[in-house]
Amino acid sequence: MLNEVEAKTRLLITLSDGKPDDDFNGYRSAYGIEDTRQALIEAKRTGTDSASPSIKKEGQEYLPHRYGAAHYVIIDEVRKLPLKVADIYRRLTT
Repeated sequence: MLNEVEAKTRLLITLSDGKPDDDFNGYRSAYGIEDTRQALIEAKRTGTDSASPSIKKEGQEYLPHRYGAAHYVIIDEVRKLPLKVADIYRRLTT
């Protein structure tokens, strides 16, 4: 859907605990991380950048691999979310 939007900048921001797990169908850990990473690579290839503010401290183990160092931030207090999202947007669009 983002590919259909004409824009100078296309940015996909995903707010989550950072780890793609779904117990229902066995979509877990390493497979989920690699699948998500591949989807983000494909989005970047078509001109959509991505970032992830994450609320899970353990995300430092896998977020850099998925998003790259400049495209994620761990949020330890939910009240900081608006500032962190603004920081990510500023970093990726300037």
